[in-house]
Amino acid sequence: MSIVNSVAPENDSDHRPLSEQIVLVTGGARGLGAAITRAFALHGARVVINFHRSQAAADALADDLGAGRCLAVQADVTDRNAVLDMLATARAHFGAPVTTVINNALIDFSFNGDARPTVDAIEWQAFDAQLRGSVAGALHTTQAALPGMREAGFGRIVTIGTNLVQNPVVPYHDYTAAKAALLALTRTLSADLGPESITVNMVSGGLLRTTDASAATPEAVFDLIAQSTPLRRVTTPAEFADAVLFFASPWARAVTGQNLVVDGGFVKD
Repeated sequence: MSIVNSVAPENDSDHRPLSEQIVLVTGGARGLGAAITRAFALHGARVVINFHRSQAAADALADDLGAGRCLAVQADVTDRNAVLDMLATARAHFGAPVTTVINNALIDFSFNGDARPTVDAIEWQAFDAQLRGSVAGALHTTQAALPGMREAGFGRIVTIGTNLVQNPVVPYHDYTAAKAALLALTRTLSADLGPESITVNMVSGGLLRTTDASAATPEAVFDLIAQSTPLRRVTTPAEFADAVLFFASPWARAVTGQNLVVDGGFVKD
């Protein structure tokens, strides 16, 4: 294929507002995922709330935001067939394909630096679990959503990363390695899918105040981070969700392959 023929023309569907999108948020029932789910729903999007084990939280969130606009669906994102079934369920429910995928699911992890496994003790199984959750999960959702995005002539994929890749102030070896691999996948997917008007970007956060994963973090650590940021505070899940909305919105239609660090200026990448 020649370079000329591979150039995609400007597509009117790139201007699709959030209110016309069907959004899948993996791990969307709790913590950061719930904040992202809520942000999309409040802007009029229809949202698939994916959960693995948190059915009660997913159902409660869907009821709170409106059962007609939100659908809670169980699926383990490391299981490709389960993800395919989830996308089919979403399409049948909403009568249209998922157009926007937020890869937020996090395999069980706790941000407690004192309790983290050190390099002397950590085993490969920990890396494997995080890689399956971050990289395999994102691959499965992308592959399952692509036919519908192509049908719609529109697609937005946002992955959730970490500022620890740029500044590993706490060496969470397995988690950070998996997120670095996810950043690489984000960029290669953007190159592969850009000609089809599908953008792929990452939003990377620091410690958020507060999610289930950061609940074990000592208060003194939150205070130290706050004093190290230009804003003098720790980013909240709702503030982080705003950046995710940006990448899905018409204002980011020409942005792809990017990693936006949202941590109050703690890391300046």
